[in-house]
Amino acid sequence: MDIKVIGFDADDTLWVNEPYFQNTEKKFCTLLEEFMPQHAISRELLKIEIENLALYGYGIKGYILSMIETALKVTDNTISNDAIERIINYGKELLNEPIELLENVEEVLNALQGHYRIVVATKGDLLDQERKLKKSTLSHYFHHIEIMSEKGEEDYLKLIKHLDIRPDEFMMIGNSLKSDVIPVLNIGGHAIHVPYHTTWAHEQVEATLDHPNFGHVAHLKEVLGLML
Repeated sequence: MDIKVIGFDADDTLWVNEPYFQNTEKKFCTLLEEFMPQHAISRELLKIEIENLALYGYGIKGYILSMIETALKVTDNTISNDAIERIINYGKELLNEPIELLENVEEVLNALQGHYRIVVATKGDLLDQERKLKKSTLSHYFHHIEIMSEKGEEDYLKLIKHLDIRPDEFMMIGNSLKSDVIPVLNIGGHAIHVPYHTTWAHEQVEATLDHPNFGHVAHLKEVLGLML
């Protein structure tokens, strides 16, 4: 491999993210359980979230709007103003969650820093992701930070062009096969999958990958054995 740049996903690769959303969803479903069973509310929320991605993109602000829309639908527009206020506050609490780095993150970044250019390639709301990066205190490790509205093949090609490298000189590391691995392999790059114990349903794919540019590790620290 002639890797020059290593890209890291952020949420659930560098720091905890999805468990916070799941805790918020549980509070939301509990709030509305007199109207519908919690599992049915979760299913309706996911459906509305996915429908709204083209309008709001990824991130907590869009999630708040999707919760409100779901609440209106589930209650047939009878939800109280107090309940809507509580949903908005759930979103604000989510925005203010602490940044909890995953195990060995700084050790891995520090070890790789002298050998490769390291970048962040993450999707989501610009302001929210910038806030997370600032609170993480990891920014100094990264040559470039790319906050993307989507992580498809064209998005990665645009990033690679900006970095002035070939696709085969790029390695992506992340927890999502759908967003961090498959599109990078499809354009001729390299990718390492680092699974996280919980993944948003929209990011889950059933795939068995057999590709010369693909690696799988159980823990982030194992990346060092592959790259150094």
